[in-house]
Amino acid sequence: MEKETLDRVQQLLATPQKVIIVGHKNPDGDAIGSCLGLSFFLSEMGHDCKVVMPNDFPEFLKWMPGNEAIHIFDKDTEQCEKLIEETDLIFTLDFNSLDRVGNLQPSLEASTAKFVMIDHHQAPADYATAMYSDVQMSSTAEMVYHFIASLQKLDLLSEPIATNLYTGIMTDTGSFRFPATSPTTHRVIAHLMEVGANGAAIHQNIYDTNTPDRLKLLGVALKNLTILTEYNTAYITMSQQELDDHNFKKGDTEGFVNYALSVLGIKFAVIFIENRQDAIVKISFRSKGAFSVNEFARSHYNGGGHTNAAGGRSDKSLEDTVTEFISILPLYKNALNAHA
Repeated sequence: MEKETLDRVQQLLATPQKVIIVGHKNPDGDAIGSCLGLSFFLSEMGHDCKVVMPNDFPEFLKWMPGNEAIHIFDKDTEQCEKLIEETDLIFTLDFNSLDRVGNLQPSLEASTAKFVMIDHHQAPADYATAMYSDVQMSSTAEMVYHFIASLQKLDLLSEPIATNLYTGIMTDTGSFRFPATSPTTHRVIAHLMEVGANGAAIHQNIYDTNTPDRLKLLGVALKNLTILTEYNTAYITMSQQELDDHNFKKGDTEGFVNYALSVLGIKFAVIFIENRQDAIVKISFRSKGAFSVNEFARSHYNGGGHTNAAGGRSDKSLEDTVTEFISILPLYKNALNAHA
């Protein structure tokens, strides 16, 4: 963290503050882990902390220390608005543009509180008093660890903090296998384990909780896998009917796109998930090598993220979205073949 940013943060935290910590819409393990980890830490420093999420999060994250105290904006809008209105300081974690918080956006934009951003996605917006942004970092949870270290407060690490940060790092690195996993990431993980994070138990809580419906839904996803050899590309479609037939719950399709990316020779993988309630198709992009799915998502699907992992959306039907996607691929044929 740059000295100027550190100085600003230290000034903001010099006296006890009312603090709200916010994650992005459809929060994942990194959003929940980083927000809860930071909340425990700031509470240890003597601040009054509350965590607010725009909407609910998957069941496989609801064992995490402190998750029961998270305020869900879509479920308790009035209380969340009151908390935001009365707060002194707002930390935004794992996103860098206020359009990533769904229905929570107007409340944040109307707030007179100071903002601190901690995030590792590309192209941050300019809304924060203090901005800690590092696109090379494995996860926002790892950034929270370095944030604590920069404040010279690692002695305040506790088992709940370590467990939450470990979970965030593990989930956002694909269990430490993605390219952003650095030697420093492993050193951070080692320290978190020394503090009390139980890696084996965390892995089981995240990955070994499949319901029969989810496994059958995975079978449908794999059946729907289409491979476009000419473009070293694979994609999966999931219709609303297929989700409904398998009692879909939030988080059930987490990681499905990685199966498409695991196919030999595939450099670009996509999953298209129909959401009739929001009248959109949610899209997740993954890639290997230098092919930037962040740029692809930003250019065509009102999205973004990282070089090798990004998201987007389409307002067209599922069928038309896939047709459009296939029509775009010739523009990237050389790039996809160059990285084959």
